[in-house]
Amino acid sequence: MRFYYLLFFVLSSFIIFSSCDEIIDPVLEEASPVLVIDAWLNNAPGSQKIFLSRSQPYFENALPPGVSGATVMVTDENGKVYSFAELKPGEYVWMPSGSEVFGTIGLKYDLSVVVGMDTFIAEARMGRAPAIDSITFFLQEGGQFLDDWYQAEFWATDPLEPNDTYWIKTFKNSEQLLKPSEIVTAYDAGFSKGGNFNGVPFIAPIRRAINPFDDNGNGGFESPYEVGDSVYVQIQSVTEAGFNFLNEVSIQTNRPGGFSELFATPLANVGTNIINVNSSGAKVLGFFNVGAVTGLGRKFNSLDDLSPN
Repeated sequence: MRFYYLLFFVLSSFIIFSSCDEIIDPVLEEASPVLVIDAWLNNAPGSQKIFLSRSQPYFENALPPGVSGATVMVTDENGKVYSFAELKPGEYVWMPSGSEVFGTIGLKYDLSVVVGMDTFIAEARMGRAPAIDSITFFLQEGGQFLDDWYQAEFWATDPLEPNDTYWIKTFKNSEQLLKPSEIVTAYDAGFSKGGNFNGVPFIAPIRRAINPFDDNGNGGFESPYEVGDSVYVQIQSVTEAGFNFLNEVSIQTNRPGGFSELFATPLANVGTNIINVNSSGAKVLGFFNVGAVTGLGRKFNSLDDLSPN
C-alpha cells in the first residue's frame, strides 16, 4: 500500500511540474545601484587593475557602468604606496617600473577607494602558491554511450604547513574557462578546511578540474582536449575570506534551472571584505585580494604525449 501511495505522489508531482513550462517575465523591485569594487591583485609581471562599477538589475543584458573619478591606492605594511590611475571609465591601473612586480609574499596590504564623499577600505595578506611541476594528458576510455575523451591534469604539491587557500584558473588555447561551474578552489590540497591535505599533491578531482566539458549538441559532451590544443594552469593564492567568496560566487551563479532550483540556495548578494569608513554611508560590494601566482602551460602535440591514466 505504501508503494502505491508513493507511486501516486511521484506521478502527480511529475504531471504538475512537467506542465509548468509557461515563460513568464517577472517584475522585480527596483533597487538603487551599489558600488562594486573588483580588486584581485597578484605578483605576476605586468600591470595590475582594479575595476569600479555599479550594480544593475538582475535581468539587465549589458555590461555594468564603470565609475569614474575615484582615487584608488593600495599601501603595504611597510608604507609603500601603489597608486592606480584611471585608464578608462571604471578601470584603474598600476603600472610597474622596469621589472618591478606587485607585492611581496607575507606582507599585508590595505586598499583605499575614495568615491565622492565615501571612502572604502579593505585589507588582505599575500599568501604563497606552490609551483606546478607538470601537466599531463591521458585517455579516458568511453563505453557504450560515451566517446573516448582526452583529459589533462596538473601536478603540484601543497606546502607542508596548513591553511593555504587557492584559486586555480585554466586557459584552453589562451581562453580562460569562465563558466560558474569552472571556478576551482582548493583548501591546502583538498576541497575544504579540516581535510588534512596539507603537504601532499593536490587530490585528483582538483588536478582534473582543469578539463572543460562543453555540450556537443547531441546530448553529450565534447572531449575536453584534442591533439593541437594547449592548456595553461595558474594557481593564485587567496585569503580564506577570498576562498569563501569564490565558493559563494559559484553557488550563486551556477544555476542550472529546472526542478532542482526548487531546493537551491536562494539568490542573494555575495558578501564582501570591503567596508565604508562611514558606517551610515553608501553600501559596497566586491572583494579585495592580493595573491602570489604560479603557472605552467603545455601543448597536446600528439597521442605520444598521453600518460597512463
